[in-house]
Amino acid sequence: MSNLQETIHQMGRQARAAAYKLAQLTSDEKNAILRAMAAAVRKATPELLAANALDLAAGQEKGLSTAMLDRLMLDEIRIEAMAAGIDQVATLPDPVGQVLDAWERPNGIRIEQVRVPIGTIGIIYESRPNVTADAAVLCFKTGNATILRGGSEAIHSNRAIAAALAQAGAPDHAIQLIPFTDRESVAVLAGMDKWLDLIIPRGGKGLIETVVSLARMPVIKHYDGICHLFADKDADQEMAVSLTVNSKTHKCGVCNALETLLVHRDIAAAFLPKVAAALSAKGVELRGCERTRAILADVISATEEDWSTEYLDLILSIKIVDSLEDAVSHINRYGSHHTDVIVTRDAAAAERFLREVDSACVFHNVSTRFADGGEFGFGAEIGISTDKLHARGPMGLRELTSYQYRVRGNGQVKG
Repeated sequence: MSNLQETIHQMGRQARAAAYKLAQLTSDEKNAILRAMAAAVRKATPELLAANALDLAAGQEKGLSTAMLDRLMLDEIRIEAMAAGIDQVATLPDPVGQVLDAWERPNGIRIEQVRVPIGTIGIIYESRPNVTADAAVLCFKTGNATILRGGSEAIHSNRAIAAALAQAGAPDHAIQLIPFTDRESVAVLAGMDKWLDLIIPRGGKGLIETVVSLARMPVIKHYDGICHLFADKDADQEMAVSLTVNSKTHKCGVCNALETLLVHRDIAAAFLPKVAAALSAKGVELRGCERTRAILADVISATEEDWSTEYLDLILSIKIVDSLEDAVSHINRYGSHHTDVIVTRDAAAAERFLREVDSACVFHNVSTRFADGGEFGFGAEIGISTDKLHARGPMGLRELTSYQYRVRGNGQVKG
């Protein structure tokens, strides 16, 4: 076994031991440690900024895109938001120990279904260093030990954040960061089912598919965010413009950013020039179907590949569709089952869209940017699961628990 493998397996053994200690902490004890973590992050702001500057310089040298550099960047506002997120998690109800159901059998046996920690969780992620804190504190709150493996582009930032969290008094090895960025470390972690109960990959499609192919334990996937907005024939067009611009440009390098705009043919001639002007003012490159280009002559011709591309950049594809049915069909074919929106004043059309689109989050008259654990009231989030089992959509505290059956009796035997 190589030094890398031995180190990661040792981290697994330590995580398993830490998980048993975490399960013994009360909610008050966990919350006190979380508040100490938030304070430690704030205190370490100069160190975090210095570490992040190293990552940004390396990213610029590697030629990372503007959107990727934005995902990587920390400033005082983002560090404070990270700390505030930890404080918020401390205020949230602890799901561990919640009785989901309870009943008594005719023989007097009393049965309870109770939320419990999953145990040990491996999280593999790219780019955004705030994931180090978000993932660690959500797992900690739910009594799960965590092994984190961030991307090479954020290694200095991740180390600095993990070091700050370690100063808060959590049980030893409750939160561990793999010090290696070699690809081999992903394979080792994914094969470590003796020590890990669950693995969660966050990042590009290639990373997720690699983890899925290698994992010997359950995987919760966070695939692409190919999000759609459908401007229905009965849309409030000013609202549709506003929601399109916000969904695309508020932050384009995230998974809940808009990537494809679908427009009902009945409003296309009036709506498209308005939305194109608003998007162009924000520097968005537009790629459209031939019907779109007949209205907007300067739009780039969209290819088949565009409909299934997560740009994570100021690029938007546009397609005119003939009906609600065509919009739903397009989304279910090309989308990533993340977040999709209908803009309409027709309540029946909205309900049909919400019912028929097969995505984790389906919205009516709301920006895609609200597909977020914080906006849902979950505090920080692990990510947006595009799976259907065991978690779907924004993953907060409840999604990081399992359950057990606790059975109480007075000597019953089975005859």
